[in-house]
Amino acid sequence: FCLVPVFADIVYDVAFKPDGSQLIVAAGLRVLVYDAADGANIQPLKGHKDTVYCVAYAKDGKRFASGSADKSIIIWTSKLEGILKYTHNDSIQCVSYNPVTHQLASCSSGDFGLWSPEQKSVNKHKVSSKITCCGWTNDGQYLALGMMNGVVSIRNKNGEEKVKIERPGGSSSPIWSIAWNPSKDEHNDILAVADWGQKLSFYQLSGKQIGADRTLNYDPCCVSYFSKGEYIVMGGSDKQVSLYTKDGMRLGTIGEQNSWVWTCRVKPESNCVVLGCQDGTIACYQLTFSTVHGLYKDRYAYRDSMTDVIVQHLITEQKVRIRCRELVKKIAIYRSRLAIQLPERILIYELRSDDSSDMHYHSKEKICQKFECNLLVVCSQHIILCQEKRLQCLSFTSVKEKEWVMESLIRYIKVIGGPPGREGLLVGLKNGAILKIFVDNPFPITLLKLSTSVRCLDMSAYRKKLAVVDEHNTLLVYDINSKELLFQEPNANSVAWNTQCENMLCFSGNGYLNIKASNFPVHQQKMQGFVVGYNGSKIFCLHVYSMSAVEVPQSAPMYQYLEKKHYKEAYQIACLGVTDSDWRDLATEALEGLDFETAKKAFIRIRDLRYLDLISSIEERKKRGENDNELFLADVYAFQGKFHEAAKLYKRTGHESRALSMYTDLRMFEYAKEFVGTTDVKSSRMLMAKQADWAKSSNEPRAAAEMYLSAGEHVKAIDIIGEHGWVDMLIDIARKLDKAEREPLTKCALHLKRLKHHGYASEIYSKMGDLKALLQLHVDSKNWEEALSLVEKHPQFKCDVFVPYAQWLAENDRFEEAQKAFHKAGRQDSAVKVLEQLTHNAVVENRFSDAGYYYWMLSMQCLDIARGEMYDLYTFMILFCCLGHRKHRKSQRPYTLHLNIPETLFNICRFLLNNLTKEMLQGISKVKILYTLAQQSQKLGAYRLARSCYEKLLELHIPSRFQVAIERGSMVIRAKPCHDSEAMMCYRCSNNNPLLSNQGSMCINCKQPFIYSASSYEVLPLVQFYLEEGISDDEALSLIDLEVPHTDQGKAQDIYSRAQRSAVLFQGFDVTDRYRDHPFTAKISFEQGGSTFVPVKVSRSVLRSMSRRDVLIKRWPAPLKWEYFRSLLPDVSITMCPTCFKMFQSEDYELLVLQHNCCPYCRRPIDEPFSQ
Repeated sequence: FCLVPVFADIVYDVAFKPDGSQLIVAAGLRVLVYDAADGANIQPLKGHKDTVYCVAYAKDGKRFASGSADKSIIIWTSKLEGILKYTHNDSIQCVSYNPVTHQLASCSSGDFGLWSPEQKSVNKHKVSSKITCCGWTNDGQYLALGMMNGVVSIRNKNGEEKVKIERPGGSSSPIWSIAWNPSKDEHNDILAVADWGQKLSFYQLSGKQIGADRTLNYDPCCVSYFSKGEYIVMGGSDKQVSLYTKDGMRLGTIGEQNSWVWTCRVKPESNCVVLGCQDGTIACYQLTFSTVHGLYKDRYAYRDSMTDVIVQHLITEQKVRIRCRELVKKIAIYRSRLAIQLPERILIYELRSDDSSDMHYHSKEKICQKFECNLLVVCSQHIILCQEKRLQCLSFTSVKEKEWVMESLIRYIKVIGGPPGREGLLVGLKNGAILKIFVDNPFPITLLKLSTSVRCLDMSAYRKKLAVVDEHNTLLVYDINSKELLFQEPNANSVAWNTQCENMLCFSGNGYLNIKASNFPVHQQKMQGFVVGYNGSKIFCLHVYSMSAVEVPQSAPMYQYLEKKHYKEAYQIACLGVTDSDWRDLATEALEGLDFETAKKAFIRIRDLRYLDLISSIEERKKRGENDNELFLADVYAFQGKFHEAAKLYKRTGHESRALSMYTDLRMFEYAKEFVGTTDVKSSRMLMAKQADWAKSSNEPRAAAEMYLSAGEHVKAIDIIGEHGWVDMLIDIARKLDKAEREPLTKCALHLKRLKHHGYASEIYSKMGDLKALLQLHVDSKNWEEALSLVEKHPQFKCDVFVPYAQWLAENDRFEEAQKAFHKAGRQDSAVKVLEQLTHNAVVENRFSDAGYYYWMLSMQCLDIARGEMYDLYTFMILFCCLGHRKHRKSQRPYTLHLNIPETLFNICRFLLNNLTKEMLQGISKVKILYTLAQQSQKLGAYRLARSCYEKLLELHIPSRFQVAIERGSMVIRAKPCHDSEAMMCYRCSNNNPLLSNQGSMCINCKQPFIYSASSYEVLPLVQFYLEEGISDDEALSLIDLEVPHTDQGKAQDIYSRAQRSAVLFQGFDVTDRYRDHPFTAKISFEQGGSTFVPVKVSRSVLRSMSRRDVLIKRWPAPLKWEYFRSLLPDVSITMCPTCFKMFQSEDYELLVLQHNCCPYCRRPIDEPFSQ
């Protein structure tokens, strides 16, 4: 410090110019001005006639003021010239400038005044007590006044009191000094108040006290904040100046004097403190705040605000604050332990968990003892105290376990790890000795002995190398085992080994950071501060008071290793932190150096799957026994794009084909031709094919096709030509190819077929002799004429033609032809399905004539496939559909034939009801049948039957359109007599039958089934008879008289000629007497009667007695049996269709044939020859 003795006058106040260049002192009758830099007295200012009590400088530095016991205030300029003087009624106690408006507050024993350069007069305000001190808030809005009666009065800029703070001691504890905290970080204005009750207190602007009073044990005379408000300096009756925290916690003594300290001030923006004493002494102290800190790997602990410890994680930037509320003297950190030395004790903390990112510390132990030491080190179970030459090892319970006394002063100490309780210490001495000490071993181990003092040292990660910085700033690196000096570097002030790499260290000096790997040259970059740690790619640097982690890419040392082809060491360096491009360079160099393991790990880092696949394939090949490194290197070069180098290696290793494939895959055909030469024909053809592949992928199809043809790849060429529809080229190729080359010929035919050139395709198939493909061509092109013509010559292919032909016919609504085609193809199921669908559609659409015809065809189809039961059903359905057709036509339009319409409808309805006794068939309505029957019965006088029909109708669900007519008809019929005009006679038993029977279409007496005419549905005078056992059909025919019956020449010859060609006619003669005693008649009479039906069976003698003119035979094909019928009324002419075997009254049949030119049932044309 600098002590400036002056006259014996008391120094009451001092003030710094805001820029810190001048010091103003109030001493005696004068105002003294000093140069703050060297303490030289610039000029004493005279103007006061009595003792000067106070001075203050304006914030802008343009003027300052002094106040004296002569009751006057003098305003001085920065050039030390007095410009204004005004007075109060009492002596001036204190003055203060507003930091914003530069308004001057001057305070006396009885009042205070406010003056500013803009106003001519001074505004004065009376007070109740003597003012001892004053101060403005940072924003210049309020003025605080400290008074002799222990009151602090806070006024606004107009002098009005806003807050009044009354101290507990009252007038016995006068306020002697106040100061506002200048910190801009505080949210509230904080006022520090020191009174002669020996208390230090803090208040908010509102008057609320902050915390408890701090006891001082002396009378304070002055309080002053540092420029940023982090510390307070105070002086008074204890004859010393003390340093406090901003919360009022005493940190220590700045300086001691021989008399009371009346004033103290901190130089702006510095740590320089000036004080003035009662004996006239002015002292200046420069405070130095040393860095108290500790570092272990990525955890850095340092002192903050002198009483707190902050632990910072240098990687995650997490911070935790530990408040000790006392001066922190030393800090040590190791693994999970943290030691903090306070003035009277040592605190031990530990982490709550082993998580590397955990930042929660809790108190573990307290050593309540005062220690004096230069260095502090903590281990897992001990603390190490270093005092000059002595090292002491204490447990956490304050038990001294070991003590070592060195031969020289200890300059450096560091924990280098080890098991808990057995850690090792690295110690450097002033005499150059370097020792290793284990905390459980009383004997130090000497590692090295240098000729100069040790300044800094560190040991490598594997404890094999030692780095030392001596007092000449030289870095020395030794091999610990051999004590050999490996290398040395100048201009070093600190050193640190990389904790993750054995052969890498960094050191700082002369503003540079130096990184050295192995014996390679040093890599430098600018950096301020000291290196204190090196972990991975992060270097921890302490600059002044702050610790920072510098991210340093390890590119330079990595490339140094790569130059020497030390790939594994380069990989270790890269793991510490390099860029992606550096990783790629490492991977590439290692791959070319055939260090596949290192290359693989490097490519994994940059996620290059292509190269990883290459390495994986090479490793698989090596496992299979391949060991040709030149071949592996050729693959690598090809992968890297070094194609010519790869080709040379391929050729050298005898793998020319790989080189050729490489060039062709890359479309480098010129290089490929050059590589192959002109002698290798096979390779040339292969090359041509590859070039064709490229031309195809390059959208040059014609060139590709020509190249394929030149290379002999006909199939590929044909595919390209066919895809583009070049028909001429296809035809030309097909005609040039030999018929044995079936694959390319087939391709040509397929493409021509697709392009609709069926003639050329047919030519190719004919050339090949492929009949099946030719037939399929005709089928696909719907050329049925050619297909059918061809299948006639080759029936083995009929299924391949007729099935698609039938499907095509069905798609074109030619279902009847489709059915026949299915039948020819042998697809009986499909033929039946088509007919069934046709029949269903015809029924749904009320086309009953067509439905009947389709049912006839179904019956014939079923007969062909020997399904007799389905034949019976379908023949039964024929009858109903034909009846429905007639009934539907009669109900839709007038019937123009000569048939008696009411009787025909009457017979049809009776037939339907007699045969449909259980359920109705699709398309047949029972309501319509009954209603029609009722109407026709009423017309024909069958009133009883009509009434029965109406009664049955009323039991059914009647459509709305018939409801009224049926109800009206049922009313009308009740007025008619309840009997029928005639009954139906059985021709076998001559018994009368009701017109409508519940037993069906048979006689109620003899149970003989009725035989109906297929046109008028009248009962025909026919009786069915059966052959006795042992008589065959051929024998029966031979026994029956086969005389041809005579014909009536009066009939129209043109009609009969056609009818005779299509039907077997039966005409009776008036021979009643002839048949009266006939054996057949006797057979009927003998067997008639009984409750069950007894069929008529005839013997050979009866057959001989029969005439062919009286017998009708239905010659059904197998498996059906022939049916025999004999007429009992030969006068009635009956005609039977020789195809469907339906029986008609001859006149009706002739009219139907004239109308349709065919049989109305089976639609067989009358001019079609018949073959039984």
